[in-house]
Amino acid sequence: MEKLIRQLDLEDLHYLEKMKTGIEDDYILRVYNRIAGGSSRLFGLFQDGQLASIGGYTIFADQYAMLGRMRSDLRYRGNNLSTQLMAHIMKEVLSLPAVQWVGANTQVENGSARRVMDKLGLTEVSTLYSAVSSNVASLAACDAVWQELSDLTQKQEWINQLYIQTGEVFPYECYYTFPASQALFADADLSQWAFFENQDKSRVLIAKKDYKRNYYLHAVYPWDDLMEQPGLWETISTAQHRLSEKVKSETLIWMDLTPDQVSSLPAHHPFDLPSPWILYGTNRSNRL
Repeated sequence: MEKLIRQLDLEDLHYLEKMKTGIEDDYILRVYNRIAGGSSRLFGLFQDGQLASIGGYTIFADQYAMLGRMRSDLRYRGNNLSTQLMAHIMKEVLSLPAVQWVGANTQVENGSARRVMDKLGLTEVSTLYSAVSSNVASLAACDAVWQELSDLTQKQEWINQLYIQTGEVFPYECYYTFPASQALFADADLSQWAFFENQDKSRVLIAKKDYKRNYYLHAVYPWDDLMEQPGLWETISTAQHRLSEKVKSETLIWMDLTPDQVSSLPAHHPFDLPSPWILYGTNRSNRL
C-alpha cells in the first residue's frame, strides 16, 4: 500500500470531508481555512490516496509549539498511523529554530491520544480542569472588589514572582497552557490584561479577554484558597460585567483549575467541569 505524509493546504478540505472519524459537527471543518495557515499547520497521512489521519501544530509566542487536531478515519485505525504522522510533525516542528518547547493537550479520558504522546516521548506537565461558568455570584459574599493595578512594573513583578522564577504553567489562552518563560509575557499583553490585588497585597487575580466561539473572561488565580479570599469572586464578577459591556455580548468565565482547587469548591458550585486536560511537553534541549 502506498503511504504519503504531506502538509495540507486550502485545496485539501474535500479530503477531510470524506473522512469517517465518528465526530459529529467537527469544528475543524468549520475553521479549516484558519488552522491550515497563519501560525498553524495541518498535515495528512494518505493511504492509497485516501486521507487516513490528520494532525498539526500551532505556534504561540514564537517559541511554543502545540501539537493537536489529531483525527483518524475509523476504517484505518489500529495501524499506528496517528503515531507515525505525529512523529513526522514533531520533526517538522523541531526544524524551526525559534521553537523551544513542544507539547500537546488532551483530556484524561482520551486514552488513544495519551498513548501517542507517550510514544512521542512527551511527558506529563500538569492536569487542569477547564472550568466554565456564566455567573459566579453564588460564590460571592458582598465583600469589596480588589484594587486594580495600572502600573506595568507592578504587573511584571507579579509575573516574575509567580511564573518566571518558578516555571509554573501559565494559561496563555483558553485551552492553551504553557510552562512559563519571558516569551509569554510581552509588555503589550500585560498592558491589556487586568491585574487585581487584594487588600494586603498577598494575592493577585489576572483577567484576560479571550474568544473561542464565545467571549470569555479568562480568570487566572494560581492559589488553592479560592473560597478563603474575601472579594475574589466579587472581583471576577465585576471584571466579567466590564468585559461584557466592552464587547457588547454575553461573556462567560473561564478558569483553569488544578484538582486541589476544584476540591476546594463548594458542593453546589456554578462551574461546568468536563474531564480534566493533561498537558504533555518537552523542551527543545531534551530532544537534541
